[in-house]
Amino acid sequence: MLAPSPERRSTMSQRSGKAVQYERFGAFDVVQIVPIERPSPGPGEIVVEVAAAGLNHIERFLREGRLQDRLTVELPARQGVDFSGVVVTVGEGAKRFKVGDEVLGHAPEGGTHATWVTVPETAAIRKPVRLPLEVAGGLYLAGCTAVEIVDGLRLGRDDTVVISAAAGGVGHIQAQLARQAGAHVISLGSDGNHDFLRQIGTHPVLYGDGEEQRIRSAAEGRAITAFIDNHGSGAELARRLGVADGRFVASEQRRDVEVRLLRAPAGDTESEQRLTRLAKLVADRQLTVLVSGYYPFDLITEAYRDLAELHSRGKVVVGMQAVERGERQGWYLTEKARTLHQRAEA
Repeated sequence: MLAPSPERRSTMSQRSGKAVQYERFGAFDVVQIVPIERPSPGPGEIVVEVAAAGLNHIERFLREGRLQDRLTVELPARQGVDFSGVVVTVGEGAKRFKVGDEVLGHAPEGGTHATWVTVPETAAIRKPVRLPLEVAGGLYLAGCTAVEIVDGLRLGRDDTVVISAAAGGVGHIQAQLARQAGAHVISLGSDGNHDFLRQIGTHPVLYGDGEEQRIRSAAEGRAITAFIDNHGSGAELARRLGVADGRFVASEQRRDVEVRLLRAPAGDTESEQRLTRLAKLVADRQLTVLVSGYYPFDLITEAYRDLAELHSRGKVVVGMQAVERGERQGWYLTEKARTLHQRAEA
């Protein structure tokens, strides 16, 4: 394990920080950045100085009050479930980590969009050295959702699977896991994402009129045996393609998985095993997790807006220690990875 840098060590004595909070349900206007004091861990807990934290659509739905029938939220509430960072305090009886260890995981009670998060030690795993912190910070929810859905289909070399919204945070991980299982992957996406979808080993197909014929052409005579609908409008298309009901994953099913994982208890064995598997795959460069929007914490509302526009390729992540300040801050809004080629062509 690498020792913290001098800059990182200097922040370990910091006592005041900030966190995202909302006092009522709503859109971006309810988001506040509030001051917080560095917390103290209880028995079996650790305090992690957050380096990076992913943003997820399901968290936005929670903040907007669209999941009140499924998840109880006590206001004022904090936001964020994914995190990566450095352990700065270890509670009584906690033995898995020591101060200075780099970790990733999830916060069962939320609140990772903050300077620090307190979690049971069983909600975190050790970060592989070759796994970047910004990637690790957005891995839990999207990654574990993708693993559960793809594993559930039991794909193999005889399968041809269609994945809609395949360039999204969950979709691009699903596509790569499906390929690793041996399946031929046809990825539905906008034309601006096709180069990326080819790079991760899939056959991209454009949405819209004629998509059924384009999918059949991409299948090259193979039967379409599975369909993962991340977009929410693929049921009829899957039926026309001849996909059996038991091998069609509706967007509502993905939502069910995400809701459960959003509040998965610490020590959930399946989640820990899946996250450990994902972290190793990324560290060993067998899986690519694209971070297309990496925002400083001060611009977190802009990061939320980016995600809500539904054009994100890969993950949108917020970094708690910004690497750009002042005059260059606008760079985050205009030069993200997924828009560079579009600007070059303009």
